[in-house]
Amino acid sequence: MGTVNPPAVGATTEAEDVVWLRLDTALGAVARREAARLAHRVGMSADRVAEVELGVTEAATNLQKHARDGALALRVVTLPDRAAVELLSLDSGPGISDLRSALLDGTSSSGTLGVGMGAIARSADAFDVYSVAGSGTTLLARFWSVREDDGSAGPEPAVAGLTRPISGETVCGDSWSARTDLAEGGPVVTAMLCDGLGHGPLAALAGERARAAFRANAHRSPQEILRAMHLQLKGTRGAAVSVARADFTRGTVENCGVGNISACVVNGDKRQGLLSLPGIVGHQMPAPRSFQGRLDPGAVLVLHSDGLSDRWSPADFPGLFRRRPSTIAGHILAQAGVRRDDAGILVARAATP
Repeated sequence: MGTVNPPAVGATTEAEDVVWLRLDTALGAVARREAARLAHRVGMSADRVAEVELGVTEAATNLQKHARDGALALRVVTLPDRAAVELLSLDSGPGISDLRSALLDGTSSSGTLGVGMGAIARSADAFDVYSVAGSGTTLLARFWSVREDDGSAGPEPAVAGLTRPISGETVCGDSWSARTDLAEGGPVVTAMLCDGLGHGPLAALAGERARAAFRANAHRSPQEILRAMHLQLKGTRGAAVSVARADFTRGTVENCGVGNISACVVNGDKRQGLLSLPGIVGHQMPAPRSFQGRLDPGAVLVLHSDGLSDRWSPADFPGLFRRRPSTIAGHILAQAGVRRDDAGILVARAATP
């Protein structure tokens, strides 16, 4: 479930509009409608739309039956040659004590016919589920617009991010973008996370400007990218920004950050923080400076805004950092996104065979 293959060389992925649906009695119907809308948007066939609708409805039903609190996140994910509808189901507990049994059809802890997770896993091109008993569960399902004849799901992004606006807003001031290249035969991920000051449309404008500057300069060094963003963000509210370059072959990471973005490398049950400088990109920015860190085999790079508490520990999530980047991002946001603010997180990890 945790296999990650590198995307196309030079591929850029970035923040998408996310439809957040809170747990309530109408969740199933609303989720089904939104999923169908996104599936039609990427040109899925009628049969494929029906598979997406089934998977999303089953996920909504599971939340309603089992979760104390939770939400569904729906979005379109694009790569240079394909697009998908992605579902994340996030809850705060009670967790699943026996995942293997939960994935078997006919298994249910509520006395109903337990076909939910099995049905989702069969219809999705990419499926992952992570749960900590007594805590919470994150379920990922990705449906590519066209399935391969041989059943292959195609290349998986080695980097993923997730944003969630503050309650009451429909746009988010947190944003991200990432580019994957090859250097000496291995992947190099250049990633950016931006937290536009405040929230609402003006904060979102800063995020849009940051993404545009990143797209135009992602081939440059983190310091040069940050300087370009500073120019683009003038006239906006400004932002906290972190730009990191992770070379998974050499085992090195370089981070250039200004403002309150948390950047760290997770290796096993330990995390190493990457420093940033005080200031506001677009307003009062110090001379950009990079700080170095190591990427041991299996290490994961995590960037997140202060909409997430920085008190989480990898030891709280055993096995999580061997999962897909989307699963990691979703679970940390669900568990640490406790502040009343926009929230954004980006996760990058090396490809695994």
